[in-house]
Amino acid sequence: MMFKTPCYICEENLLENNLKLLDDVQKESGAKIILALKGFAMWSTFPLISKYLKGCTASGLNEARLAREEFCKHNPHAEVHTYSPAFSDGDIKEIAKISDHIVFNTPSQLSRHVGTVKEINPHASISLRINPEVSSSPKDIYNPCGVYSRLGTTLANFDEDILKYVDGLNFHALCEQNVNALEEVLVTFEKNFSKYFKDLKYINFGGGHHITKKGYDVQKLIKIIKKFKAKYAVEVYLEPGEAVGWETGYLVSTVLDVFKNGMWVAILDTSADAHMPDTLSMPYRADVRGSGEAGDKKYTYRLGGNTCLAGDIMGDYSFDEPLKIGDKIIFEDQIHYTFVKNTTFNGIKLPSLAILRKDGILEIVKEFGYEDYKERLS
Repeated sequence: MMFKTPCYICEENLLENNLKLLDDVQKESGAKIILALKGFAMWSTFPLISKYLKGCTASGLNEARLAREEFCKHNPHAEVHTYSPAFSDGDIKEIAKISDHIVFNTPSQLSRHVGTVKEINPHASISLRINPEVSSSPKDIYNPCGVYSRLGTTLANFDEDILKYVDGLNFHALCEQNVNALEEVLVTFEKNFSKYFKDLKYINFGGGHHITKKGYDVQKLIKIIKKFKAKYAVEVYLEPGEAVGWETGYLVSTVLDVFKNGMWVAILDTSADAHMPDTLSMPYRADVRGSGEAGDKKYTYRLGGNTCLAGDIMGDYSFDEPLKIGDKIIFEDQIHYTFVKNTTFNGIKLPSLAILRKDGILEIVKEFGYEDYKERLS
């Protein structure tokens, strides 16, 4: 199988396995699951995803356009939900035209823009994002309910005057977490805000639900959703991103150079900083196929990216055989929160996007070049 690196490869069969599991949750619980584009926006897979999920959730105008143009053409009944910490006067007019649900971050944003939204799209559903002020998010950088958070409205800042406009409430408090974390959030959310549920049409449980990870208690999630729906007579939405792309593919890179400077170093044609940013910001250690921890196997190398950033390092890995120029290095589980965050720092080439079809054929769906770098500048 010959192809240029670096390259992200999404395995269609693995993606569909995730989608089938998510669809089982929908069918058994009655919830609606929509794709969070901030985590996975490989629109060449939308013909498949749109067969299972009910729509997309966008984080602004461009994601909303992508959902409307590329997802909804495969499923005309798909919903587009759009949220932003703040909408500009210009963007909200365009967003109102293409969104079925618009989620405001604060009562002041809602009050400012609801008139414009309803004038442009009288059928648009209006929602307010809530900060339940409880979260067990593993890292502060991904904790939307941390101290002084800018995301969502706390109970102290809730304005009952906006309820006449509101069809639903949203909360997002999880980050790749299990159902017990959701259960903990719901206790406080219900305690503080259930008095406002009476006339609502839906509650959105947000994202971060690690439904497709091995060991996740899917049946408990289904029970929680069914109980909540029955108790409050509302629709329930979930909007995962990483659970859709979880373990569905990898990033393939090539060794460009090997040398010794106190320890063996291998330079790759990819970059942790530009192509796997969460490995540095989370941070976490990406799994490399066929490798072990430093010293576990006979040959240990520090894997480094091909940019001038000193910290552009994937980590120290060991291998059974010595690395040589031209060898392929495969970073596992690199389909979610990777290419949606890519940069062209140093003018480094963006990895190609490919799909390994169920029939075994590798389809390169997108290659990037100089123009992609140039057109981001002026």
